[in-house]
Amino acid sequence: MNRSRIIVALLASGALSGAMAAQGMRGGTQVTPGQDCPPGTTEVRPGRCQPPSEPPPSILDYRPRSTLVTAEHKVPKARFPAVDVHGHPGNLTTPDAINRVIGVMDSLNLKVMLVAENVSGERLTRTLEALNASPHKERFRVLAGIDFRNVGPDWGDRAAKQLEADIKAGAIGVGEVGKQFGLRTTKPDGSRLKVDDSELDPLWAAFARLDVPAFIHTAEPQEFFQPQDFKNERWLELSLFTDRRNNQPGQVTFEQLITERNNVFRKHPKTRFVAAHFGWHANDLARASKMLDEFPNVTIEAGAILYDLGRQPRAAREFFVKYADRIM
Repeated sequence: MNRSRIIVALLASGALSGAMAAQGMRGGTQVTPGQDCPPGTTEVRPGRCQPPSEPPPSILDYRPRSTLVTAEHKVPKARFPAVDVHGHPGNLTTPDAINRVIGVMDSLNLKVMLVAENVSGERLTRTLEALNASPHKERFRVLAGIDFRNVGPDWGDRAAKQLEADIKAGAIGVGEVGKQFGLRTTKPDGSRLKVDDSELDPLWAAFARLDVPAFIHTAEPQEFFQPQDFKNERWLELSLFTDRRNNQPGQVTFEQLITERNNVFRKHPKTRFVAAHFGWHANDLARASKMLDEFPNVTIEAGAILYDLGRQPRAAREFFVKYADRIM
């Protein structure tokens, strides 16, 4: 009986080895669930890692061709007139500059652009004057800006007065308040200007008084704050654009920035905020949902986060249906 079992086991082992050889699976390493494959190998079957038989190409040189044969449905322009709520067209102070942007907008069936260049004072006035003198003035709405230099005593009151002047000049809100605010902007003493610094409170209160929104970009994608190793899905981007690395010792963390931002949302419930880029929660829709539920004064904007939504199409659709009046 024992001899029969040994023969059967040997036959089964041989059959398995033959099948693995037929599929190119020679050698390899066994791993337990959750364990990483050894360097230079990849998981070819559950629990089994194997190196390639040829030297692997660089991540930059691996450009596989798709073999998918299917009908293409390219969308060169919007079916219905669209509104861009996060536009960065650059300088719009001359007729030529305005006409160039209009040409691009027309090619996309983009009816209106919200200009979010974060400019204030004289620069804002020049932009508004040029647009008002243009036959295309109805195609643009313009946001003002905030200069966060030299924040200290009385800064908030001065900034509130500038905001009031900018709104009177024709701006419809402020933005995009850039990522440097909270991340790298400093106070006169060299310390980091926190998003929830109390010196800014008079300014946030002025938004509520004037009934205009603050379009604010806080933090960056979470992976920008993580170690730049081969588990970081932004590895290539961080290698190409080194200024996006925010994981150095002493730098503010993603969670710190989000906590400071939410403190502002909470402290100023009558001020309307637009959180740029889904508040950087498009990869965590449960967290985005929690933010919107907790802060009814917050709207989110969907710029530059489609790669996260595309990986979870069903959950993204449900989110858009649920919060249809809170997404721009």
